[in-house]
Amino acid sequence: MNQSFTIEILAWNHPKQPLLKALREQVFIVEQSVPEYIEWDEYDDGAIHLLAMDEAAQAIGCARILLARGRVGRMGVLQAWRGQGVGMALLQKAIAICKQEGVSQLQLSSQTHAIPFYQKAGFVVTSEAYIDVNIWHVDMQLNI
Repeated sequence: MNQSFTIEILAWNHPKQPLLKALREQVFIVEQSVPEYIEWDEYDDGAIHLLAMDEAAQAIGCARILLARGRVGRMGVLQAWRGQGVGMALLQKAIAICKQEGVSQLQLSSQTHAIPFYQKAGFVVTSEAYIDVNIWHVDMQLNI
């Protein structure tokens, strides 16, 4: 594919929220069978949202930063764009924002198949594997 993309920083009430919600619905609710009542939570409103967009202004990836909790999550990339650097670009942007805002330790919950992806960015596993929403996960952290 090798198309270019951009990453925008959004608040939850941004006019592009419908694009962000549609992407998360596709990746998490449809593809991974996460129930809607779990996907949409009280943290979205106060979070920093990252939205990756292709050249046609279509949403292709996202991430959510919870600064006060030092957490990144809701990392998702459309299937057609996986392996194209979108996820790593989103993760690096999230790390840079957290570092700029004075976060010294970043936490996340990784699906076990994605552990190598996060390890490439310097994250280390900090827990045993556990099931969350019928998907195996581990906790990971990065000192920044």
